Amino acid sequence: MALITYLTRIQFDFGALKLLESELQLLGIRRPLIVTDKGVIAAGLWAKVKEQLPGNMPIALYDGTPENPTESAMRDALRIYKDEGCDGIIAIGGGSPMDLAKAVGLMATHPGTSLQPYSFVEGGAGKITAAVAPIVAIPTTSGTGSEVSRGGVIIMDSGRKLAIGSPHLIPKLALIDPELTIGLPPHLTAGTGMDAFTHNIECFLSNAFNPPADSIALDGLEKAWTYVERATRDGADREARYNMAMAAMEGAMVFQKGLGAVHALSHPTGGLKGYRLHHGTLNAVYLPAVLRFNEPAVGEKYRKIAQVMGLPASEANAAGVANAVSALNERLGIPKGLGAMGLAQDTVEKIADGALGDHCHQSTPRQPTKAQYIELIEQSWG
Repeated sequence: MALITYLTRIQFDFGALKLLESELQLLGIRRPLIVTDKGVIAAGLWAKVKEQLPGNMPIALYDGTPENPTESAMRDALRIYKDEGCDGIIAIGGGSPMDLAKAVGLMATHPGTSLQPYSFVEGGAGKITAAVAPIVAIPTTSGTGSEVSRGGVIIMDSGRKLAIGSPHLIPKLALIDPELTIGLPPHLTAGTGMDAFTHNIECFLSNAFNPPADSIALDGLEKAWTYVERATRDGADREARYNMAMAAMEGAMVFQKGLGAVHALSHPTGGLKGYRLHHGTLNAVYLPAVLRFNEPAVGEKYRKIAQVMGLPASEANAAGVANAVSALNERLGIPKGLGAMGLAQDTVEKIADGALGDHCHQSTPRQPTKAQYIELIEQSWG
């Protein structure tokens, strides 16, 4: 039995931000909590959003979202939501504010004080109901696709980086205006762009049966491959920004197929204490090794991937695709490996243990053992 669902209300184009007021009226949101981060504030992006809100609308603001959102930050934002009598959330930024907004929308309307019981790995999806507070997601990067996804990744009080997920967590509106990504710095454009690239390729490689999702993933993969370098090189390239925003959205539209070992590794790596590691950049670093590892389990899929990437027939295999991704990473300025990102060798076993317990381990086409995860980490060290 195949479950195939698409998805939520999406307004997509340059200038889409101008629709915000009318869309809030449709949703009945009158007292929103703004969930964002200080980088979005400093870049003037919150000011652009605020211009589209009614002048008399009561607004509460939480701008303390960490790079990797935490359960502690969720509680801080939730306190504001309740104290100000909010009735919905507007998330502005990359994946971190959007994921945090989902956690706030969940805990504002569901019992308990801890988020962890609602995580995938603890069977929490069935506990999440339609009571989740309505969320409007406005992305300012092109990577996570969290604006249309059913999940969010949070570092719990326990230290584990876990996903919460349910169709009820999908934002009621994704307001995607590529104008908000113009001028994003090159390193963030590259890291978030490779996040979108990885989402599309991992979902396509998943063995779950969903032909519409496969088609969307291939389209997103082709767009990301074609435009991520242009967007990184020229932050004002409107065609590249438009297509990268679409690639990011498409990558998350196909999450229902499940991700894989790249994300099983990047989640615990990103959750390591004492480090500040960008999720999309980690995905880019892990991807070549995992592509090679998956080859026995994915049949002819590398031939289709190579085709949309424009690779010659001689490279229509795992090694050819992995080598092309490594070369793209180098051109984008992605660090050459985990060691170059500052990781210490004593983290390897902890990352491998975390990967085995990550929900993406369950949907990867070839499930590594702990020893194989350690090999993948070492191959990605640089």
